[in-house]
Amino acid sequence: MNQTTTRLVKAALGAAHMTGADRWLAPYARGRGVIFMLHHVHPEPPAAFEPNRILKVTPAFLEAVIGEVRASGFETVSLDKAAERLASPFRPDEQPFACFTLDDGYRDNLEHAYPVFARNDVPFTVYVATDYADGAGDLWWLTLERVVRDVDEITVSMDGAVQRFPAATIEEKYTAFERIYWWLRTLPEFRAREVVADLARSIGCDTSRQCASLVMSWDEVRRLAADPLVTIGAHTRRHLALAKLSSSEAMAEIQGSMARVSDELGRPCRHFSYPYGCAASAGEREFILAREAGAVTATTTRKGVLLARHANRLTALPRVSLNGDYQDLRYVRVMLSGAPFALLQAMGHS
Repeated sequence: MNQTTTRLVKAALGAAHMTGADRWLAPYARGRGVIFMLHHVHPEPPAAFEPNRILKVTPAFLEAVIGEVRASGFETVSLDKAAERLASPFRPDEQPFACFTLDDGYRDNLEHAYPVFARNDVPFTVYVATDYADGAGDLWWLTLERVVRDVDEITVSMDGAVQRFPAATIEEKYTAFERIYWWLRTLPEFRAREVVADLARSIGCDTSRQCASLVMSWDEVRRLAADPLVTIGAHTRRHLALAKLSSSEAMAEIQGSMARVSDELGRPCRHFSYPYGCAASAGEREFILAREAGAVTATTTRKGVLLARHANRLTALPRVSLNGDYQDLRYVRVMLSGAPFALLQAMGHS
């Protein structure tokens, strides 16, 4: 999301809060619950150029969100409990629920997020991409950020034409990153990774140790999973956009990651999250595959709260992102109301 769009969204959320629209719409739009999505939790402030900052919130903000969620009348529950609640008949007097989930399995989930959840007795789920836990994964979006940060110009062959992007200033770097990132997202998965690897090599950037330095090892995953508050889910083996793969390849990614998590932890893996999770990365075929693979729930990155209809869509659950650019409790209150998502659905953007 570019900075202009971010400002517009913030203005809309702020207006909804200031006018009280979120409060009077909440009884109609809130639904039965919400699943929050996070990635990194770390106290370090973002750098001047850090496009992936949207994936990072501070421990202090996470703790404040937990307090806001509870003050708003939500019960914090595990994904297992959420699935049970969705499957049960709706009661007019029922308490809405909230789940917290973290994608990819970063080490800061253990070092910075876990103490916050444990201190507040909040269940949460970490979705592990199993190659990452092996220290062998490809965090290509972070590699691209590093390349753009370290150069003054980037040359990329895009669709048969050589494109040169100036990257001397912070503004130029953001423009270059956005343009290249979203182009990469249109490519076949392995081709996109080849492009980023070539860019890294062109500046002598060794990314071989990046994954091991940022992502939990299996020993650390087991340490985290020892707490009953923690659920470990699967996030594919290689963090691939499943919709770009054949059915057999996609099923191998889902089943393989769930089986690996089960083997490493000695317990069934019941929950799954789709990498990238948007409509272009996971659709009806993938929702069926996840169900056939044995997932009790599977989460997307599609925006929304949990409604009664999701009882029959447990492998296509929407989430609400706790985004690094929106670390303000006013925005959280508006999103908890469900009002923005009801509006999006009414506009045909569900």
